[in-house]
Amino acid sequence: MTISSKILVIGGGFAGMTAALQLSRQGVAVDLVEIDAGWRSYGAGISLHGATFRLLQQLGLLERFMEEGNLSDGVHMRGPDDAILATLPTPRVAGPDIPGGGAIMRPALARILSDAVRASTVNVRLGTTFSSIVEQDDVVEVTFRDGSSGRYDLVIGADGLYSSVRTAIFPDAPKPRFIGQAVWRAVLPKPEGIDTVTMWMGPTLKVGVNGVNKDEVYLFLTEDRATNDFVPPETFVETLRGLLLKFPSPIIQKIASELCDEHQIVYRPLEQLLMPRPWFKNRVVLVGDAVHATTPHLAAGACIGMEDAIVLAEELGKPVGIDEALVAFENRRFERCQMVVENSGRLAEIEIHGGSPQEHAEIMKRSMRTLAEPI
Repeated sequence: MTISSKILVIGGGFAGMTAALQLSRQGVAVDLVEIDAGWRSYGAGISLHGATFRLLQQLGLLERFMEEGNLSDGVHMRGPDDAILATLPTPRVAGPDIPGGGAIMRPALARILSDAVRASTVNVRLGTTFSSIVEQDDVVEVTFRDGSSGRYDLVIGADGLYSSVRTAIFPDAPKPRFIGQAVWRAVLPKPEGIDTVTMWMGPTLKVGVNGVNKDEVYLFLTEDRATNDFVPPETFVETLRGLLLKFPSPIIQKIASELCDEHQIVYRPLEQLLMPRPWFKNRVVLVGDAVHATTPHLAAGACIGMEDAIVLAEELGKPVGIDEALVAFENRRFERCQMVVENSGRLAEIEIHGGSPQEHAEIMKRSMRTLAEPI
């Protein structure tokens, strides 16, 4: 692409912000539109690993992450009564001095990225999104809900699991699928003796904690659910406490006894999506959850979305046509993203059906090794 190119990014999540930031640094004029006027990020903590730290390092944001988040090495797998089953390595992908895992509050990570975007040349427009996308020759005409319009050389759909861009451009694309599990999350004071990511594996439940800063951890618990039913927020504390009490671990029992509304409890049914190729049509391309929404079992959803953005910017920065760049982007991304979605889904199946703990651990190890490879 030429420096005179103009690109629209629809969606201001992790993938969209990364794409806008990286393309702007390559001299491209970028508009980013985000439907939420407050540009808010919801949720508790988010687990990350070395591959994500490598991205943040490339973006020049790792130091800021280290100030606000938490880094650690390894994953401890325990039985429901604290017996250690396995310790999984987390490769130091970002360098020998940077631990291979960690976590941060999701709003904090979003703020790190949004601050960088605001400090760049990206034109950020909040509280609106597209109303129509019409392609004319090699230009995309976009009309926005606020009545304005624009002409772009490329439109990037980064608007998440329920992507409106995907629906508009690929009306026959698959829909998100509920996998039969839900995840509970909460933010708690750091339990004594927990220094790295720790998970307790029960017969039908898995619970874990991961530090989000020096004083707090976020708790996650996956629960099997046959149907995707609404759970009233006023029942969150009682329901999550009851699930935690199924674990005889003294650590988990203590967490359960102290659980309260102040712990920012979040409940989310788990859905999955892998859109077959192509991921682009003419001058519109999809990235992140819009094409490969994964469950959190490998803690790689944000990672592979941000990787999409980095790779797309790299390919668009080469002296080739847009069509060639988009094909090259897909070639570099599809199998890696497919691995994350499918392996995460298999981990969920093992947990739901009481499968082999050895297979579970092996899939996690193999996936972590693959994610450590260059993108």
